[in-house]
Amino acid sequence: MQVEVLTDEDGLKGAWFAATIIEPSGEDKYLIEYKTLRNDDDTEFLREVIAACNIRPCPPEIIVVDGFKVWDAVDAYYNEGWWVGVIAKVLINSNYEVSFIEYDEKTTFNLADLRPHQEWLNGKWVVP
Repeated sequence: MQVEVLTDEDGLKGAWFAATIIEPSGEDKYLIEYKTLRNDDDTEFLREVIAACNIRPCPPEIIVVDGFKVWDAVDAYYNEGWWVGVIAKVLINSNYEVSFIEYDEKTTFNLADLRPHQEWLNGKWVVP
């Protein structure tokens, strides 16, 4: 099953990473394999046991027709994962400055690397 996994590892906190559930691993835990994160010697994709509360289905695709506006909540694809931010500035050529409030950082992204932010609440996807 294809999912996204929230990690609490230093430098990656708050980001969701694409993964595959390999098998159950105890009560409310699963062995997963990341689709983008690699092990320390870069020989294979990283596997680890994750609590079920840090696993969610992949969000449905939402087509963005007219781009984003300032203050829109987005997920930005950065460092192999999806990070929650807000549009701080609309730039030219479908580029946006995204503010990551938790990290007090701003970075520029192209529309292709952004998606509307969605929350997985009570078994349903919700757009805040």
